[in-house]
Amino acid sequence: MKPLDGLLVLDFSQFLAGPSAALRLADLGARVIKIERPGIGDLSRQLTNGDLMLDGDSVLFHTINRNKESFTANLKDPDDLARVKALIRQADVMIENFRPGVMERLGLDYASVEELNPRLVYGRVTGYGAEGPWRDKPGQDLLVQAISGMTWLNGNADMPPTPFGQSVVDLFAGAHLVQGILACLVRRGTTGKGGLVEVSLIESAMDVQFEVFTTFLNDGGQLPRRSAVNNANAYLAAPYGIYPTADGYIALAMASIPRLGELLDCPALLAYTDPKSWFSHRDEIKRILVDHLQTRPTAEWLSILEPADIWCAEVFNWHQLTAHEGFQVLKMVQTVGRSSDIKMETTRCPIRIDGQILVSPKGAPRLGEDTEKLAAEFHL
Repeated sequence: MKPLDGLLVLDFSQFLAGPSAALRLADLGARVIKIERPGIGDLSRQLTNGDLMLDGDSVLFHTINRNKESFTANLKDPDDLARVKALIRQADVMIENFRPGVMERLGLDYASVEELNPRLVYGRVTGYGAEGPWRDKPGQDLLVQAISGMTWLNGNADMPPTPFGQSVVDLFAGAHLVQGILACLVRRGTTGKGGLVEVSLIESAMDVQFEVFTTFLNDGGQLPRRSAVNNANAYLAAPYGIYPTADGYIALAMASIPRLGELLDCPALLAYTDPKSWFSHRDEIKRILVDHLQTRPTAEWLSILEPADIWCAEVFNWHQLTAHEGFQVLKMVQTVGRSSDIKMETTRCPIRIDGQILVSPKGAPRLGEDTEKLAAEFHL
């Protein structure tokens, strides 16, 4: 039995942030029903990563909507809307990520839904909140990365603002929504009343930056200063970064520069005895390391640094990662599918409960494939 067995979640959301929250609830045992538009469905059904499609839907859709059911309804049609409201009366959680005002016009905003089901926990994702001049801007990951200042943390000093290579803001917003929903469910267990959980992409983006943004707030408003050499964190001293070796790359975290000089047989590093110089002279120290680390293979450097408890790692690509026993023992990859001949590999839930990993072979639903079954089951 999984922790959320018996909970019913209605997922009205599209794309990534909201569906990723519903996915995590499904991983934890909840029954998740996607409410989708007839004929179109979640727009991410056609939003591809690398043009990969499976059985008519994008692999991205399959990835983020596995272990769910699909119920189609035109929310502007009175009969369909009545069926959805009947379903809401029986649900525990509802998730939506429409722009501000849309659910109000449909009569499915929290104030309206609370009257139908006071026990319902209502999760809402917006781009920039429900108020202010940004409320109607498109809530898209790259745009929020840009506005939040996040892109000024990546890349070297001479590079333009550089985004992360994936939709980190969407994924963190989804995780934050799950945290709020679970907290409200705990409260409901005590009070019997549901609640409204709201997250926005911009607030999640700022929370992700809490460490470095707090430095900015308490450092006289100094903007981050990216290293010109192998930048990995604008606020950390040398040697923090990734360096080429004779046959690959090595990552170095925090370490004493003179100690590195001794271990690596690099006399030029021995002069930096003052820890303050590891930041003030960060780039010149890194340039010394760049030249020196290229003289030997990665494995040779690791054999010296790891026994000395220096924080370091080889830089893997995904071929190297998946071939390694350290990854294989985690059993992070599972196979899901719609049928015996329509299958794909994807990651599993990263959470373990009582020592057990959480997996399910159920893939993403075809559009509307569960509509009639659900209508009969819930007497819609």
